[in-house]
Amino acid sequence: MNLDHPLIRAQRARGAVIVMVFLMGVLGIAFFRAQVLRAGDWRLQSDTNRLRALALPAPRGTLFDRNGAVLADNVPGYAVALLPSHRDTIRSRLERLAPHLGLTPARIQRLMEQQRAYPRQPLTVKMNASLQEVSVLEERRNEFPGLELQMRPQRRYLGGEAMAHVLGTLGEITSQELENPEFSGYQPGWIVGKDGIERQYERLLQGRRGYRLVEVDALGRIVGPFEGPAGEIPAEPGEDIHLSIDLELQQWIHRIFPEGMTGAVVALNVEDGGILALYSAPVFDPNDFVGGIALDRWQALNSDPDRPLFNRATLGLYPPGSTWKLAVAAIALELGVVHPTETMPIPCTGGMQYGTRYSRCWRPEGHGYLDLAGAIRHSCNVYFYQLGLRVGLQRLLEEGTAIGFNQRCGVDLPVEAQGFFPSNVGFWETAFGYRPMEGEVLSMAIGQGPISQTPLKMAQFYLALARDGSAPPPRLRQTDRPTTEGWRLDLSPEALEALRDGLRGVLLPGGTAHLSSLEHWDLMGKTGTVQNPPNPAHAWFAGSAGPRGEEPEIVVVAIVEFGESGSAVAAPLVAKTADFYLRRKYGIPTDTIQTLGEHYRTGRPAPWAARMWTEGGNP
Repeated sequence: MNLDHPLIRAQRARGAVIVMVFLMGVLGIAFFRAQVLRAGDWRLQSDTNRLRALALPAPRGTLFDRNGAVLADNVPGYAVALLPSHRDTIRSRLERLAPHLGLTPARIQRLMEQQRAYPRQPLTVKMNASLQEVSVLEERRNEFPGLELQMRPQRRYLGGEAMAHVLGTLGEITSQELENPEFSGYQPGWIVGKDGIERQYERLLQGRRGYRLVEVDALGRIVGPFEGPAGEIPAEPGEDIHLSIDLELQQWIHRIFPEGMTGAVVALNVEDGGILALYSAPVFDPNDFVGGIALDRWQALNSDPDRPLFNRATLGLYPPGSTWKLAVAAIALELGVVHPTETMPIPCTGGMQYGTRYSRCWRPEGHGYLDLAGAIRHSCNVYFYQLGLRVGLQRLLEEGTAIGFNQRCGVDLPVEAQGFFPSNVGFWETAFGYRPMEGEVLSMAIGQGPISQTPLKMAQFYLALARDGSAPPPRLRQTDRPTTEGWRLDLSPEALEALRDGLRGVLLPGGTAHLSSLEHWDLMGKTGTVQNPPNPAHAWFAGSAGPRGEEPEIVVVAIVEFGESGSAVAAPLVAKTADFYLRRKYGIPTDTIQTLGEHYRTGRPAPWAARMWTEGGNP
């Protein structure tokens, strides 16, 4: 074949033209697809390379007390973050930042683990940087590509130590919390509530974060804000929350609580069951946790044998001692096994024999014959031994369970301990391997044995006594009022009044706490001294107070661990708390000399006390 023949060359030329047209068509289609159809994609990739979205933290909602006083708000603070980059680059930048921000090797390692888990998110290096640290980094910004200095709202707790256990603390969200559905939508570096009100209402307080776009150069350094139409979406502040807490009352309790001792005080508003005070000692300063608590401070709090982080008001479980006698009395009246004016057949001579067991009263010389009010007034064990036997062990367990002594109060806090109370006699078989005899009811009738309750639970019970026999679950948020009923004592008004007569007698001459009586208010309550061998006894007092001749307006319960005497330690604490609250409510000047005992010890005249000796104890 002659390849140079004109016809052959023409055919070859036509083939080459066809191939060239085909190739140019393919290239044209590819260019059209890349430059026209996918122009938006390339533009987005370009914007992704040069733009960074920086989160704008939202200010947490402000917390107020019942009177409008600020409990927690926000002040300007600073945070240091690094924009996403290669792992080796991030580590290098962290090591260069370490001397300026005090980063330890352990902290750098934790930050690297966080960066590995969330490589596309900005890495928060320090949440609470000082103005000096920020100033140093600002002067050397060119040395730290990818560095972001943010102004962030910083939490401030104006209530300080007194409000620590109520409000709780804040901290950086952990990897475990990020996996929790409760925190869906949250991102690394966010600050969240860890306990208390901050945790309970985290979603309301957190608010909605905003974003702003910035332009970066090839090294990841911020060169300026993005000027486009969607350059910034402002943050939405969290919701403000009003609590039923009375800040001044809480601070007063903090001031008068026995120095160096541990325990709790709970105060409830009789009208609606709202929590006026919820105090646990010892305390800590929640401001120490803002921006991350120092390691030495954290170790000190956790190693303290007094456990300052432990909220004794809602988590502490204690035998209720003689404060429980009112529950036994209420059950006996409800079952109709005793009449308020009835005396027991065996007088108190310092103790009582039952079978082979001799059970003592706290008063060796005894109390003689007493009716119900007298037994409450003098806290006579012998009377309540017999009352417990009348009720019977099985019925006492059934009624105590029905009332709810093995249930939580339902307070709006993340954690609350459940009171311990056996629901049936099977408890002894399971725990100790024997079937209980009827004599087990003797110790339970005076609040000893297998009974443990929180101070909040006992306050809820005494709230029922101060009302009409009902008590709603105690709440901290004012607008969050439950519709369910927490307690319901099926007692007649006459039976409730009989119990109150006994409680009033405790503060009258001859009562176990008459030195805690007050000038202006009708205080009634019950002491409790709980044996705690080999340690000193715990001191309880539970009661209520209001204007004389009127209904109670505040319920207060206090326990002082190892306080030894309910009448000498816990009762004055309750009396001074109720007096402070009612004086402020009715416009009476407050005074540091409040109880009858304080008048006697300081030599200040108390003419009102003489009228306490009159019939009925009414001035």
